[in-house]
Amino acid sequence: MTFLAQDIMDNLRSDFPILSRSVHNKPLVYLDSAASSQKPHMVIDAMSDFMKTSYANVHRGVHALATESTDAYEQARELVAGFVGADINEIVFTGGATDAINMVAYSFLAPQIKPGDEIIVSQIEHHANLIPWHFLRERHGAVLRFVPLNEEFGLDMEAFEALVNDRTVMIALTHRSNVTGARTDVERVVAMAKPRSIPVLLDGCQGAVHERIDVKKMGVDFYAFTAHKLYGPTGIGALWGKPDFLAAMQPFRGGGEMIDLVSEDHITYATSPRHLEAGTPAITEAVGFGAAISYMQQFDLAKLHAHEAALTQWSIQLMEERPWLQHYTNKDSSGVISFGMDGVHPHDLATFLDHRGVAVRAGHHCAQPLMTCLGESATTRASFGIYTSQQDVASLFEALDAAQSFFSRFR
Repeated sequence: MTFLAQDIMDNLRSDFPILSRSVHNKPLVYLDSAASSQKPHMVIDAMSDFMKTSYANVHRGVHALATESTDAYEQARELVAGFVGADINEIVFTGGATDAINMVAYSFLAPQIKPGDEIIVSQIEHHANLIPWHFLRERHGAVLRFVPLNEEFGLDMEAFEALVNDRTVMIALTHRSNVTGARTDVERVVAMAKPRSIPVLLDGCQGAVHERIDVKKMGVDFYAFTAHKLYGPTGIGALWGKPDFLAAMQPFRGGGEMIDLVSEDHITYATSPRHLEAGTPAITEAVGFGAAISYMQQFDLAKLHAHEAALTQWSIQLMEERPWLQHYTNKDSSGVISFGMDGVHPHDLATFLDHRGVAVRAGHHCAQPLMTCLGESATTRASFGIYTSQQDVASLFEALDAAQSFFSRFR
């Protein structure tokens, strides 16, 4: 296991002001980064400084502030593109990954789908990568095919291969599960899809956080991710798409910015990807997104990812040493562990941990089909970021031991 050196961790944690606070008179141990990560000074200051000094609407104005805002906005797009190995004209700014996946469903697939066409998803998907495809099932007669869960809380890839057929028109899978941490075998998915010219979309919300992304080397066709899990603000994300696919997508939001010419009986659209970005965008949030990418690129990302993986593997060991914990975590997970405690509801457990300063998530994690497969209504989830320390993990398990002692009195 390769953890970050203590001095590096101390310096890194000092960049995140919220980590210095207390909750319930206990030092905060924030283990809910898979839901939303905390923000470094660099992001907070970039957004604040932009609003103080340069804010104006983008693209339309010729005055100095409009020019500065446009430059900042497009610089952010360039930073985001570079982060995933893309070109700037391949990035659509969206309201988040959910918005990005909906955009592909409505603008790309809906105009061409026919009753009986099949969309492959999986049992471990976040609802954001299920509901948009369910809409096509309800409204267009599409058929959803689910890749089943395997014994390691990942995808059964042999079953996946059996699902691919001549009726498959889209494969939409998570890059990494937000519950079990399982990583999709992207190379194997692409190898099955490409000979049949089946587009592949990855929900990259967890993947983009815990590994280096190069969308072109991956061979997928769409990649959706979001800023607020990458130490940036809420309200903005990105869709990467292959240029031909983006250009072919029909706008499903109309308004300013996404047009070229408008008359009483005719419209022409802006060039791709601008035709998919209607209205005044989240300008300040884009600046924050770019600042988050710049912040992360100060570090050796391989070392940060190795640290997160080491924390996860250590946590799996600690769970397995406690027979009263049932864990639902893939052996190769990075950044996410999910578990339950004998006889204790996950919400009760999370509340107990909260009163010891440990912030975790409890519930179905927007993955109800997965919960059904696990035979659970909910789990407790701890999730890590680049600022998560070994002491944070130790504090989690100290609190879990205390919870076991406390709740065992009532069984």
